[in-house]
Amino acid sequence: QVQLAESGGGLVQAGDSLRLSCAAPGRSASSYHWAWFRQAPGKEREFVAIINWNGITSDVADSVKDRFSIARDNANNHETTLYLQMNNLKPEDTGVYYCGVSRWYSFDRIQYEYWGQGTQVTVSS
Repeated sequence: QVQLAESGGGLVQAGDSLRLSCAAPGRSASSYHWAWFRQAPGKEREFVAIINWNGITSDVADSVKDRFSIARDNANNHETTLYLQMNNLKPEDTGVYYCGVSRWYSFDRIQYEYWGQGTQVTVSS
């Protein structure tokens, strides 16, 4: 069982930046691939960004390319942390952002075994 906890969401204006975090205790999730997904009201959960287990490989969705970046910190023995740096936010970035972990390097939410509770990001125009 992997427990994930997101933080860092909030209400911002278009053009602002936010950094989301997602933490798992100890080394429970250090060997998984981690990803961010988001879900807007009335829409399906969609892929945002992924990083592989050792942080060497990452990808972001075309819709956020050049604005969002993903990173992870495996060095701390007390927890593993995932980050999503979001710059130049747009109203269409509004939604609940979830972190998930998977044994597969996948853009498909079906492949993800564990999810956090989500953090709300709202971008006003």
